[in-house]
Amino acid sequence: MARTDDTDVYRLDILAADLELLPGVRTKCLTFGGSFVGPTIRAREGRRVLVTYRNWLSEAANVHLHGGHVPADSDGHPMQVIDPGAERLYEYPNKQPGTTLWYHDHSHHVEAEHVYRGMHAFYLIEGEDEHRYHLPCGDYDIPIAIRDAQFDAGGQLVHGDPRERNVILVNGRPKPYFRVAARKYRLRLLNSSTLRFLKLNFGSLPVFQIGSDGGLLPAPADRTGTEFPLAAGERVDLVVDFSGLAVGSRFMLTNQGQFTGNDEIEQVLRFDVDRTARDHSRVPDELRPLPELPPATVNREVKLSFDLTNQPIGLINGKPFDPDRVDQRIQRGATEIWTITNGDAATKYGPIQHSFHMHMTQFRVLDRDGRPPLPGDAGLKDTIPLPPGTSVRVQATFADYLGRYLYHCHMLEHSSAGMMGQMEIVD
Repeated sequence: MARTDDTDVYRLDILAADLELLPGVRTKCLTFGGSFVGPTIRAREGRRVLVTYRNWLSEAANVHLHGGHVPADSDGHPMQVIDPGAERLYEYPNKQPGTTLWYHDHSHHVEAEHVYRGMHAFYLIEGEDEHRYHLPCGDYDIPIAIRDAQFDAGGQLVHGDPRERNVILVNGRPKPYFRVAARKYRLRLLNSSTLRFLKLNFGSLPVFQIGSDGGLLPAPADRTGTEFPLAAGERVDLVVDFSGLAVGSRFMLTNQGQFTGNDEIEQVLRFDVDRTARDHSRVPDELRPLPELPPATVNREVKLSFDLTNQPIGLINGKPFDPDRVDQRIQRGATEIWTITNGDAATKYGPIQHSFHMHMTQFRVLDRDGRPPLPGDAGLKDTIPLPPGTSVRVQATFADYLGRYLYHCHMLEHSSAGMMGQMEIVD
């Protein structure tokens, strides 16, 4: 890493690596920087980051900063790949509020397999305002990526039927434990699965939600005793209080349900309270106000569905992804309302879930099927679950950058099958 007055500069290799995911077993992975999960990049609001990625794989790859407000040529468009042996410079201006983002491969048709085999990592933006809230920080601010996997008898990852993925990995480890002090922690949870929906539960521990995909909420929400549904690609920012647990006690974070709603309870992460610690952090009554919603000038309809006649083909508004076709042309600076619908309530395979993700900007959730948003819809969002047969209305402003960006299902096996559209921001 190098630093200038206004920029942090990184070089990061994309490479294969044999890593110990299961105890005592070496697994072949595709990685950023040789680790699974890749290196966490910590950025600051208003301070630019430049990353040069060099591809040492035998196949093309690329990088998308999920949730990042970035120029089009640094967004990781599926057709802008880094060929084997080549490198590409990405510019991240970080002109957005502090939040939890992540970066992952987005090469067309292979994004699901590349991410599944390890090409994903955190990118955290520290907001200029965050110091004033006295939230848990430093060693008590922990990013946690949760996802599923399947291993064969030799310990190699199997990218096959997602219903057979029976191992939960937390930051690349199955059923790990984390030593904590009896105090408050900030836990940034990411569902880095390519397909599975999570339903996480902290039981009786005091839990306050302080943020979602786009950063801090206007005020914390007491979510003690509630579940945290997370679609593929979603994040939630929590303050979890371990101060009521005695030193020597243990607590288990659990998950209920697969992407199809299975009732099985899975162990995710064990917290071992092994010490006391001073705690000057707090959960304030107020956090970051949401930006004003300018009047919307355009309304659009976006429908996600499958053509299951033969080989499944992912569709948006009845069409599979075509990089030569612009599906939505949007005026720079415009504010629009999109009604996004899951058209797969009844298929020959039964109802199908979707998870909608918009590149370039973040949005506010207005309603679901005409009813108020769900608790998990709060704040600024870039990824949102769509149960079968439902619709959600979102409002977004498309500021600053020109060029072509994507919107798609973030169940990456769906986008790999063509469930993507392309918007072009124009003057």
